[in-house]
Amino acid sequence: MSTTSTVTDSAGLSVYNPYKNVGTGKSEMGQADFLRLLTAQMQTQDPFEPMDNSQMVAQMATITNSSGIAEMNATLKGMASQLSGTRLGDAASWIGKSMLVQSNIVAPDAYGQYTGQVTFADATSGATIDLMDGNGNVLKTIELGDRPAGDVNFYWDGKDEAGNTVATDALKIRVNGASPSRVASWAAIAAVQSPADGSASKLITPLGTFSPSDALSLA
Repeated sequence: MSTTSTVTDSAGLSVYNPYKNVGTGKSEMGQADFLRLLTAQMQTQDPFEPMDNSQMVAQMATITNSSGIAEMNATLKGMASQLSGTRLGDAASWIGKSMLVQSNIVAPDAYGQYTGQVTFADATSGATIDLMDGNGNVLKTIELGDRPAGDVNFYWDGKDEAGNTVATDALKIRVNGASPSRVASWAAIAAVQSPADGSASKLITPLGTFSPSDALSLA
């Protein structure tokens, strides 16, 4: 049953409120109820002591509208799902490509080739690169000669001088005769991992799992 009652405005005066619902079972004031009450207060307020703006804002900030919150949550979940799908789609486009990542391990690509890059802060002369297996055996030594400061790319086809394949597994990179500021290798991107918690996607390679931001270069 709907009845009428009075409310008290900011000046302490009783104000007739024809919109007040009594006995409806509501445990809290909704947004529509608040706006009706606010309108009544503004229409009957004392012109010499008008309603305090800060008080009005505070009242508006404390309104709880369960349906509005539910709609907002649904919207945010939809946005999160869409953004997650976008990130996954962007990362998935990298599958089949190769990324240059900082690592002292190099793995063969689909053609059995080992490729990487070392970076020197200063010019070098006579430096070499050893590619070693898991037992520490040197399978290939690459002569770098005289090099200016900067990036130096290296390559090996995994074969000995007779053309026989002698390496098919990941190898360790060791630089001799100079101290590189960075050692990196190319790795093929085999798959994309999308964490259940919605965090950034990960790229799976023979060297391990990396974030897209770990890529120094992409090819």
